[in-house]
Amino acid sequence: MSYPLRSVVLAGGLAGAMAAGAAEAQTTLRWGHYLPDSAFLQVEKDFAAAVEERTEGRVEIEITYAGGLGAGNELLTLTGRGAIDMAAIVPGYYADQLLFWRAYQIPFVFDTPRQAMEISAEAYEELPYFEDELDRFGVKFLFHQPLGAYYLTGPDPQCATVEALEGKKIRSFGADIPKAVEAIGAVPVTVGIGEVYEALQRGALDYSFLNRGNILTNRLYEAGATSCGPVMAITGHLIVIGQRQWDGLSPQDQAIILEEAEEAGRTYIDAMDTAEDEAGAAIVEAGGEIVPFPDAELQRWKDAAPDLLQDWVDDMEARGLGTEAEEVAKYWRERIEG
Repeated sequence: MSYPLRSVVLAGGLAGAMAAGAAEAQTTLRWGHYLPDSAFLQVEKDFAAAVEERTEGRVEIEITYAGGLGAGNELLTLTGRGAIDMAAIVPGYYADQLLFWRAYQIPFVFDTPRQAMEISAEAYEELPYFEDELDRFGVKFLFHQPLGAYYLTGPDPQCATVEALEGKKIRSFGADIPKAVEAIGAVPVTVGIGEVYEALQRGALDYSFLNRGNILTNRLYEAGATSCGPVMAITGHLIVIGQRQWDGLSPQDQAIILEEAEEAGRTYIDAMDTAEDEAGAAIVEAGGEIVPFPDAELQRWKDAAPDLLQDWVDDMEARGLGTEAEEVAKYWRERIEG
């Protein structure tokens, strides 16, 4: 059968236009962040820029900071439902949902932030529970933010002994950090990062509980000049993407995103110590004071606290997940001890 030349030309032109449109199709991923924009999120900003560059603009990532797309305890649900595309998720904010991931924010388990991150990376690859848990919420893990060691920050300079902290109101979150605070007779108070400054000013908190990067970013040294620490090493937030959004990307662009996510994770760990030390120096330069929390006092605090990792295992057993939690705890203990 023959076709008129005009029909062939039109059909060819339409097919070419459709192919060109497909090649130029752009996806904009809206990333909700609970933190304000700062230099301490540069690795995440670089990740977004690298994805856009390497996909030649096919994938653009727009980060909205300071809860502009949802509060810190809403972002997981919003991403899983497709209301937003990506998010920074604090596991401790979802203590009854992210049952396995929350364990990375249990106090007194890890000795250093780097150790916490290295064990996190190994466990994610070797144990299925972390990926499976995110799957149930409709999100895919991209990379993990390392978090500098935590310091107590407040107007009272006497924060370097266990006795001095008794009765003090200390910023807390999640299910496990409150237990550590209560173990020394202090009072845990749940306060979001964006509200810590005012809480210190008004006396709703005696001490914040954050890393030096966040102390600097939120200018907490103005509301409380003294920071005592380090006290605790945990991991930070997760960068995730909604599974539906992920499935809508081409295999080529998915591969690019995973490569850049892996690079961002490595860069974050390598940059963490320097960034935190620089933040500490900037705090002092701005008028704050950093007071060491003595090793002996930290050991007293740990001795007063229950075995929080075992508490987590016991809680998971009550939820029907004891065998899996015990496997995670055993895996961690073997690597921490040796």
